[in-house]
Amino acid sequence: MVEPKFEIQMLHDRVMIKLEHEAEERRSGSGIVIPATVKLANRLAWGEVCGVGTNVRSVKVGDKVLFNPEDQFEVEVHAQTYLVMRERDLHAVATQETDHGTGLYL
Repeated sequence: MVEPKFEIQMLHDRVMIKLEHEAEERRSGSGIVIPATVKLANRLAWGEVCGVGTNVRSVKVGDKVLFNPEDQFEVEVHAQTYLVMRERDLHAVATQETDHGTGLYL
């Protein structure tokens, strides 16, 4: 017997985000290697929006968003971890279509 598939739909102002995994080590602007074991306090992370609720107004599926990965709800779907949060907890959005940006690009 084949089990039915259920599509995940986000509700209200919720956003589902797929975390972008950082490389094992990073480099500073001046070329200094920063090992993966170094933890920076209050570091924000980038992720890709995979789903939005009906009341979300500022982001859409496919946008990259900046957020605090601590204290968010995690869910695992098909061995992939996603975060679920309210739209108001996002700090920035990186999109190709913008009306008022910072002039900085990823």
